[in-house]
Amino acid sequence: MTHLIETPRPSRRKRPFFLRRGPMENIATALIAVGFLMLFQPFLLVLYTYSLVTLLAGTAMFIIVSKFPE
Repeated sequence: MTHLIETPRPSRRKRPFFLRRGPMENIATALIAVGFLMLFQPFLLVLYTYSLVTLLAGTAMFIIVSKFPE
């Protein structure tokens, strides 16, 4: 009977915050929601003007971040 010696695996370093999938997907979703709210508010023209840019940035960010490993 042979005894197997277990060698410890090298610990994986945590990825930086901006390279983690979960938190970045949440930020992208929040950015999409902010853009949506900016689009439908009737008070400030500046917010309405930049709402489409905000929506597009959040959508592009979500598409890119969804390709990150878990």
